[in-house]
Amino acid sequence: MSPLRRIARALLAFALVVVIGTVGYLVLGFGLLDALYQTVTTITTVGFREVHALTGVGQLFTIVLILAGVGTALYMFGVLLEALIEGHLRHLMERRRMDRRISRMTGHIIICGWGRVGTASAQHVTSLGREIVVIDRDPDRLRDVVHPTVVGDVTDDRTLEAAGIAHAHALISALDTDADNVYVTLSSRALRPDLVIIARARNEGSMSKLVRAGANRVVNPQLIGGRRMGSFALQPHVAEFFDVVMHDESLDYRMEEITVAGASPWVGCTLAQMRLQETSGALLLAVRPVSGQFVANPAPTLTLESGTILIALGTPDELAAARHHVNR
Repeated sequence: MSPLRRIARALLAFALVVVIGTVGYLVLGFGLLDALYQTVTTITTVGFREVHALTGVGQLFTIVLILAGVGTALYMFGVLLEALIEGHLRHLMERRRMDRRISRMTGHIIICGWGRVGTASAQHVTSLGREIVVIDRDPDRLRDVVHPTVVGDVTDDRTLEAAGIAHAHALISALDTDADNVYVTLSSRALRPDLVIIARARNEGSMSKLVRAGANRVVNPQLIGGRRMGSFALQPHVAEFFDVVMHDESLDYRMEEITVAGASPWVGCTLAQMRLQETSGALLLAVRPVSGQFVANPAPTLTLESGTILIALGTPDELAAARHHVNR
């Protein structure tokens, strides 16, 4: 039983004894205030005096009240003292504040599993200014995490709901086993059909299963790490350039995707007419039309559609100007 529920039950039991004692003395002929005073002084063992002389029935009632009320009062004070000493109340208040903070978050990223992959994902996401909520079943892992956290079994829908899945932008499933990642992907997709889900796969054979379960993207860290090592061995400068551009905060250049919204003035126009580089300074590297196929170094005659993705390279100011120019 949670400490908060134990405190609530103890207070309820104490209040019930007070009510029963007060009603009992009212029946014995006491006034309301006298009955309440007699009850409180009896069950707290203060016992200054008897407000009125007690008959035999009154004495028997008082004996029963003492046996029931003193034990209840001691139990209540013990539960409160235990909660204060062990910090349960402080922990519960902090949990309530964190729950309220999560409930106010929108567009955040949920990270399931606070291991090496989850930690690295969190560092990258937060470096881009996005809020995250971390879920893990091991409270010791989350003890020193500065981000909002939820302790629980991530395969339970209630845990995902507590992390604010209803108003999250994306979910990263970085659990230890592929089976858990598949289950979380299925549950998340059922709760939020439009959620962006990125799932980790430890084995290449699980990648197709995760896609069928509803993941938008599946990442195999071992496979990606091996490819990067091979790239550094054969084309170190190219690999380092992309590594720095995507992950190194010391370099002022970034790559970013810009979606052409339906209200954009450039829908139906060509890239030459939009003049992105001349206007913002950002370099257009590739375009992903609605068909889904990337077009690298696109021709100036390519026509823009609503939903087209532009992959641009530039400084933060140039990319901000490019976003404004595309969807002004």
